[in-house]
Amino acid sequence: MSDIFAKQKPKLRTFLKVAEKPIPKNQIDIPDGLFIECEQCHSAIYQKALVENLSVCPHCQFHFRLNANDRIQLILDENSFSEINANLKSKNPLSMPEYDQKLAISKKSTGQTEAFISGRGSIQGFPIAIGVLDSFFMMGSMGSVVGEKITRLIEFASQQQLPLIIFSASGGARMQEGILSLMQMVKTSAALKKFDQIGGLFISVLTHPTTGGVAASYASLGDIIVAEHGALIGFAGARVIKQTIQQDLPEGFQTASFQLKHGQVDLVVERKQLRQTLIHLLRFHGHNGESSRE
Repeated sequence: MSDIFAKQKPKLRTFLKVAEKPIPKNQIDIPDGLFIECEQCHSAIYQKALVENLSVCPHCQFHFRLNANDRIQLILDENSFSEINANLKSKNPLSMPEYDQKLAISKKSTGQTEAFISGRGSIQGFPIAIGVLDSFFMMGSMGSVVGEKITRLIEFASQQQLPLIIFSASGGARMQEGILSLMQMVKTSAALKKFDQIGGLFISVLTHPTTGGVAASYASLGDIIVAEHGALIGFAGARVIKQTIQQDLPEGFQTASFQLKHGQVDLVVERKQLRQTLIHLLRFHGHNGESSRE
């Protein structure tokens, strides 16, 4: 036996020397971005598979955030969207430091001029007015331009006698604009009051996350409030609330399912069912399926 081990020692030393050498980078053929980590269960997900599953984790059903353009493509009939008020852009009315740079970065990274995209489109032929907040543009914060675009969309829906659907995803008011930002809560709410008085239908869809001044204003004023599965919905953060009231908070109190249980939303819907749910709601409320394409 000692002879056998003696013969194997040189081979073992050679193997260890090879094993210790780092693998050359040109031999690692895994492209960047091929896999993505789930924010909830931390599983590695093949990027293509995630896209095919509508950006929903196949392991834990976590709903990744969608940008505004992807949301529009998911919900509306193909080539039915016509944007309005695209020329409105934020300025820096209070001369806040670094605000201009943050706006420029968001514009470059998203390819959009603002956090809110609005216009006219159709869902299975049902003509609608639609607006989408993009959380990838300064976390979907509502500044004066976002509030103005939402208000103009509500007025457009009123003039065109269209049902209104707005998808919210926001960290709240854009504090770089101070009171000018907070004023948008009142302005959008007042516009919705007028829309309601003429019998307009407003479906508010809350996606992850919907918080702050957006949650405290127009987003919570829908005739029907739909929450996407797993969405975080609330005003302030859990830590801030706990510090303020000095009490322990119920587990998961800002989740979509908790909000449904306590009557704050009407439906919680998975992303793959969202378009069909909106079609059912429009049909139930008597809207016809005439095409909105002109």
